[in-house]
Amino acid sequence: MQVRRVGHSGLEVSRIGLGTMGFGVSSDETASIDIVRAFLDGGGTLVDTAPVYAEGRGEAMLGSVLATLGVRDDVVLASKCVVGVRDGRVVQDASRGMLLRQLDASLEALGTDHLDLWQLHGWDDRTPLEETLSALEIAVTSGRVRYVGTCNLPGWLTALTQATSLARPAGTGFVSAQVQYSMLERSPEAEVVPATEHLGLGLLAWSPLARGVLTGKYRHGTPADSRAANPAWAAYMDPFLDAESTAVVDALLRAADGLEVAPAHVALAWLRDRPTVASALVGVRTPEQMTALLASEDVTLPPEIIEALDDVSSPDGWES
Repeated sequence: MQVRRVGHSGLEVSRIGLGTMGFGVSSDETASIDIVRAFLDGGGTLVDTAPVYAEGRGEAMLGSVLATLGVRDDVVLASKCVVGVRDGRVVQDASRGMLLRQLDASLEALGTDHLDLWQLHGWDDRTPLEETLSALEIAVTSGRVRYVGTCNLPGWLTALTQATSLARPAGTGFVSAQVQYSMLERSPEAEVVPATEHLGLGLLAWSPLARGVLTGKYRHGTPADSRAANPAWAAYMDPFLDAESTAVVDALLRAADGLEVAPAHVALAWLRDRPTVASALVGVRTPEQMTALLASEDVTLPPEIIEALDDVSSPDGWES
């Protein structure tokens, strides 16, 4: 698999990354081991987690998987801070004390002495930005973190954090911005993508298949074992199952049929080559799904297909 530099930094990642939000939820440890093995066998390197995943169990699960396989040095390990679990509740706290405690806990859970990428997983308007940045500087200068990034911030906050960090004497600067981005969720192109272009950041795209909708599996109904069949997921799935989304999926399926490849491969190839995208983070339940998605590496979309998909998926009110 090809690797890419993350923005203007020296950090290199595989252009398909592995998101592990399902580890300990939809995939048990045995399945997670097989998923990571398949990912690495396919040339993948970037593995992304967070303290809040699996109600606080996700990092420990991933740490156990990496230790079992003995592959810590083979992955670019990314985690997050700010959002965490405290006394069974999800909290959002960007204070220096909270962030450094989260870092120590993440390193212990993951069984490593450093993170390759540590990302602000949201915004805390109760804590001064300068205090948050000081925690990141301590993390980097102590060697426990190699690079820092943002996650789920709008364009203006992405720019504010980068500008403020670079203006500080010990500022580390950010290298990446992680946001939800797909053919069905192109809102980052309004602010976040221009910000990353201007600031020299690499974009990490989560949910690149729009929670599975861009695989085409919902086109003729809702599979009983899918997230869309679970009422708890309705708020997350419904925006991608409306009439406008259906038109995009129809065009995607026609393109996939014409190219004789899977719809997911077309969706990933389209996203992979958008401006500033360093990696698309996919989440899977089985190693077979992982292997199937990695085959998108061999797909290159003709310009006319890209243009057609751009047109049909372009948000109303502005040009892509």
